[in-house]
Amino acid sequence: MSTLMKSNSLFPMATTFFDDFFTKDWFDWSDKNFSALGSTLPSVNVRETENDYAIEVAAPGLRKEDFKLELENGVLTINGERREEKESGEKGKYTRKEFNYTSFSRSFRLPVEDVEDEQIDANYNHGILNITLPKKQAAKPKAAKMISVN
Repeated sequence: MSTLMKSNSLFPMATTFFDDFFTKDWFDWSDKNFSALGSTLPSVNVRETENDYAIEVAAPGLRKEDFKLELENGVLTINGERREEKESGEKGKYTRKEFNYTSFSRSFRLPVEDVEDEQIDANYNHGILNITLPKKQAAKPKAAKMISVN
């Protein structure tokens, strides 16, 4: 038994070439939509340091005005939403008009007793939303105390 497939076609690559050629979307304007990556949610990194918790949200193509952050009952919710319209053709007449609507919502339960909720900081730079959640003094690890032996 052979593990190789035999092609009965004289031009085996011709069918895949034409399939690819005619099925490609030549006007793909989905570069600002998370669904273009096969996901409806942006990637998130969460890390803890000695002084704070940090959340990084990868959301390229959005503006800082497109985000809404809300803290309620120890749950931080990050919403992002952007609407966009593109036209091609003559002024007043268009041959193609695209509506692009991107939105997401992510929620994280915070250790309420550990976070200084009045000092939470968020900034958006180069496609990354950075959220810093400072820890309360009581939640910060204390240095080891040396005990002398008598």
